[in-house]
Amino acid sequence: MRIIGGKFGGRNIQVPKGLPVRPTTDRTKEALFNILNNELDWSETQVLDLFAGTGNISLECLSRGAAFVTSVDQNAKCIAAIQASFAQLSITNARATRANVWQYVKQPPVSYGLIFMDPPYDMPRQNELIQQLYNGGWLADEGIMIVEHTSHTLFSSLPGFDFSRVYGSSTLSFFRHSG
Repeated sequence: MRIIGGKFGGRNIQVPKGLPVRPTTDRTKEALFNILNNELDWSETQVLDLFAGTGNISLECLSRGAAFVTSVDQNAKCIAAIQASFAQLSITNARATRANVWQYVKQPPVSYGLIFMDPPYDMPRQNELIQQLYNGGWLADEGIMIVEHTSHTLFSSLPGFDFSRVYGSSTLSFFRHSG
């Protein structure tokens, strides 16, 4: 896995083989961060990365100067890989948490300026999870939530939907919390 931009840009991070993940492609990451770099003050942005997998998006956010990143995944090997990446890069402003996302969002919310969510494409009730994050106090006023999903799924009818960008068989849908 390669970090594409920021202070760790160009660094390769070794992740164990056989993790149950579908990492965001470099093309999609580059497009995503071109959009976000014009929208966010990274030094003030708290990030929540749900279904974090390898920590690919978490590391990109940290590389660009995110204030703090919380990475959540239910797979113990994924969390170990993320923690190893944080250690390899001497990152101290991040936390990797092993949890089922549905259980995680039942706890009292913490407000984040950026939420990135890359659930399994076939996960049921994605609309419900998006609405819970959007309406439940997890997304800060003026915050942005991004959902990576199959291009066959549409979220344009959900509250806060702003726009989508298609990258092959994947789509990034953006939601904005207007406060």
